[in-house]
Amino acid sequence: MENENQQFMRSVQVMRSFWNVQKNIMRFVQKTAVENGLSVPQYSILISIAPLKEMTQKTLGELTFLPKSTLSQAVDGLVQAGWLYRKQVEGNRREIQLTLSDKGETFLKTIHRKEGGIHQVFQAAIEILTEKQVEELLKSHLQITNYLEEQARVEGEGLK
Repeated sequence: MENENQQFMRSVQVMRSFWNVQKNIMRFVQKTAVENGLSVPQYSILISIAPLKEMTQKTLGELTFLPKSTLSQAVDGLVQAGWLYRKQVEGNRREIQLTLSDKGETFLKTIHRKEGGIHQVFQAAIEILTEKQVEELLKSHLQITNYLEEQARVEGEGLK
């Protein structure tokens, strides 16, 4: 019984740790978005699409977990600002391809370099860790992520 209670408390501690990190990241995401004239969904879209430069709107929705209406409205604003391009996928009129524009890429780089922005703060936060600690942290996060995604798949939740 004692061992079972210790395991439960350990899992609660780990979940709280993730929760606290996520809460603090979101605080800086909101600050960064507002300071740059973006909504949080718009900022989430930009940082999600940036590594690949393009993806379908459907894939982006699955990645960000944004409701379709929120996603559509946020994409509209980013297209109007010239940060994203939007076009129909050939052979599938219902599918929309989104591409990060050069203007959008430059805008994101400016955000990343801003003093006090999320990227600068997070960089400073990880600099207190050794290279080995960062590697172990990333490895542990990947293991937990893979396990949780597999559990969701087994339970039929369709997470990717």
